[in-house]
Amino acid sequence: MINEVFVYIWEYIVKEEYLTEFNSAYGPYGDWVKLFKKADGYIATDLHQDTSNLKRFVTIDFWKTKNDKDNFLNQFYKEYKLLDEKCEKFTTSEKLLGNYNSFVSRFKSLNKSD
Repeated sequence: MINEVFVYIWEYIVKEEYLTEFNSAYGPYGDWVKLFKKADGYIATDLHQDTSNLKRFVTIDFWKTKNDKDNFLNQFYKEYKLLDEKCEKFTTSEKLLGNYNSFVSRFKSLNKSD
């Protein structure tokens, strides 16, 4: 089954001395995922490391809908901002690559009314 979900993708250039901390914060069991899991509609986060530039990472955050992600930001804005400020020191740059409707088959059936 193909599911349409909302994703947003970020690119990060990480300072070498913070590679471990970055992985801990942004990885599949990290601080960001723990925060996202508090919200309705969060599905998963993928963390990808560039094989030709080990300081370059991309995250893909999966949500059932854009509204779910927006509601999360409204509900958890203070926690989000504090974590963002804590993690800023890990990177030399952060860039939003975009917001997308994604058509995926890797997640079990997602009922948008859940």
